[in-house]
Amino acid sequence: MGEGSEAETGTPTRKRRGGGRAGSAARRGSAAIAQSPWRIPVNIDAPTEPLGEEGVAAIHEAAMLVLEEIGVAFLNPEARGILAEAGCIVEGEVVRFGRDFIAEMLAHAPAEWTLHARNPAHDLPIGGRHILFGNVSSPPNYWDMDLGRKIPGTREHCANLLRLTQYFNCIHFAGGYPVEPVDVHASVRHLDVLFDKLTLTDKVPHAYSLGAERVEDVMEMVRLAGGWDEETFTSRPHLYTNINSTSPLKHDYPMLDGWMRMARRGQGLIVSPFTLAGAMAPVTMAGAVVQSLAEGLSAIALAQYIRPGIPCAFGTFTSNVDMKSGAPAFGTPEYMRATQMTGQMCRHYGLPMRASGSCAANVPDGQAMWETSNALWSAVQSGANIVYHAAGWLEGGLIASPEKFVMDCEVIQQIQRYLEPEICATDAGSLALEAMREVRHDGHFFGIKHTQDRYSTAFYQPFLSDWRNFEAFQQAGEVWTAERAHVTWKRILADFTPPPMPDANRAALEDFVVKRKREGGAPTDF
Repeated sequence: MGEGSEAETGTPTRKRRGGGRAGSAARRGSAAIAQSPWRIPVNIDAPTEPLGEEGVAAIHEAAMLVLEEIGVAFLNPEARGILAEAGCIVEGEVVRFGRDFIAEMLAHAPAEWTLHARNPAHDLPIGGRHILFGNVSSPPNYWDMDLGRKIPGTREHCANLLRLTQYFNCIHFAGGYPVEPVDVHASVRHLDVLFDKLTLTDKVPHAYSLGAERVEDVMEMVRLAGGWDEETFTSRPHLYTNINSTSPLKHDYPMLDGWMRMARRGQGLIVSPFTLAGAMAPVTMAGAVVQSLAEGLSAIALAQYIRPGIPCAFGTFTSNVDMKSGAPAFGTPEYMRATQMTGQMCRHYGLPMRASGSCAANVPDGQAMWETSNALWSAVQSGANIVYHAAGWLEGGLIASPEKFVMDCEVIQQIQRYLEPEICATDAGSLALEAMREVRHDGHFFGIKHTQDRYSTAFYQPFLSDWRNFEAFQQAGEVWTAERAHVTWKRILADFTPPPMPDANRAALEDFVVKRKREGGAPTDF
């Protein structure tokens, strides 16, 4: 490639991957990309079920035996006290649960519920056959093609990823920090990031359960941004938290504290045990799923005892480690089967399910996309309702990348198109007998009315994929997928407009942040 190709495409060439000015191709005043419309996808496929009835029964029985005989450590004394009051057996930090108590508590948990965004157009139905996708959450590091290297995340990186979260219609909710802004002090980081999240997006947000002050601050900020009074806020969920157990068989103090606080104020709860088979869980996938269920069901039982009927979901994050290095692996065959197995168990218990889009790749390359695609399709196959980390995840969750975010959104859009029932419709127009009678044996279908009436919506149209032949690709500068994604995210940022927020709500939010910073924010001496 000559110098002209970069100037024409705005894309850094592979010879100068760390340089370039992809943003120079951005054009203001027109949509950055032609994307699919906002919609709530419905999974029309029957779920993949690797377990027979006897397998579901065996995993349930094993999980109940773990809860009854081994128990789960609850490092939060308040949680242990509540469970003791409920009749559970508490021995030191370990709580053992009777299966009848677990069944009674699960009977309170709704199979379907709704998260209410400050923009009602972005309300989210949880459960049933709905499947929702969210952004990457919690990586401490950031990578893009301008940098060409991994660096600690900043507030600017975080805000830019939030802009992508709002921009893409295929992303339904704003998860945790899309990258950890380590340039902001930990005592006030939640205040700055949530201010950015609530002003740059109007989608349902997430709250980390990392100490009382952070959880209470975030709930209050969401309430102020939405302009709700306390009664309206607590009457239905407007945000959610996601906690991870400390596998094996343990829940830590701050996550349980946030879990209980969110439960008392009626907000959404997701528990996702992070069970890595061969390290933090048994090496067999059935054993890892059993342990995951015991950890997750114990937290859901606690929430239901505190507030019967509180909306809960069970999250699977069961994968395996590389037995040569000990590193986590994602999007593996074992990961896919564990996700499908967990989907069966969630249906058995009547709980909405969370899955993830994840990979172990370090840069947005082929490995990144096949592993993430495996993970995303396993979510579809399992009947998952919420897909966390669906766009932007690299290096096992240690890196967030805007190029990967854009590439993942192309895949998510294709999944959402795949789920549209009109593709497999069998009405008279779809069966197309009249079209075949017209063309018969010697013609073609390009010019006939049946095609002309449908051609603009008949097939998925990509915003990133390049469907030209090699010669056309070569003539256009041989721009590889990640390089096109680099141009795209820069163009999106140039095109981005924040969603509206009433002046009074924004002023109340700003005043709250100033007040809490003056008070010192959240303690960091732990």
